[in-house]
Amino acid sequence: MDNNIIMATGRRKTSVAQVRLVQGGTGKITINNKTPEAYFGNTPRLNYVMVSPFDLTKDQKFDCVVKVNGGGVSSQAGAIRHGIARAIASLGDSFHASMKKAGFLTRDSRMVERKKSGQPKARKRFQFSKR
Repeated sequence: MDNNIIMATGRRKTSVAQVRLVQGGTGKITINNKTPEAYFGNTPRLNYVMVSPFDLTKDQKFDCVVKVNGGGVSSQAGAIRHGIARAIASLGDSFHASMKKAGFLTRDSRMVERKKSGQPKARKRFQFSKR
């Protein structure tokens, strides 16, 4: 394995993203062999969520190759952000501190609540009839 390749895993809900960062790149991002625009479509919010850790890296450029699966596009974007932040944080204490302060290193532990028996959904109840 090359010295300038950093690998990390990011998770959110049921999405898992395997991130490979190459130091000294051109800023090219590939998600499941597609461009971010092709993968997420015309959704600037998801693209912003995904690349927000790069805003804290000062002038360093990285090439990013991501494999992501599970969940929907929103949780996949969050998983990619988590993975990128973890990879950048492994570069040194200054990067780690800035990622931690921005809240990118905290794993979002919220998951879908399970459906309960005797109810149509997790919290919804069947209609109550007094008579």
